[in-house]
Formats: sequence, structure tokens, C-alpha cells
Amino acid sequence: MTTSNTVKVKLVRSPIGCKESHRATVRGLGLRKLGHVRELQDTPAVRGMINKVSYLVQVI
Repeated sequence: MTTSNTVKVKLVRSPIGCKESHRATVRGLGLRKLGHVRELQDTPAVRGMINKVSYLVQVI
């Protein structure tokens, strides 16, 4: 059901021990627990957030 203007993001690593700004970015993406998946609008802002915490998340 994914359309071309959305992107699915999954939290695959814990943000514990990371910079506070990176933890805030993960929360801004709406991710709470490990394995949590969110479907977000594919905008430049969201892409930038994903890029910032790319070592914590996976695009599926």
C-alpha cells in the first residue's frame, strides 16, 4: 500500500548513548521502540532527518 510519496522507516539500533540531538531526531520521526516502523511523507525534511540518524534506522 506504499505509494511513491511515502517512505517506511524502522528503528534498528537504540539511540541510548547517542547525541541528544540524534535522540530528538529519532523521536521527531515518531520512532519509539526498537523495531518500530513508521510510514512518513517523503519530503526533503524527512529525508534529512533519516540521513542524520542513518546508523540507527533502516528504510524499508
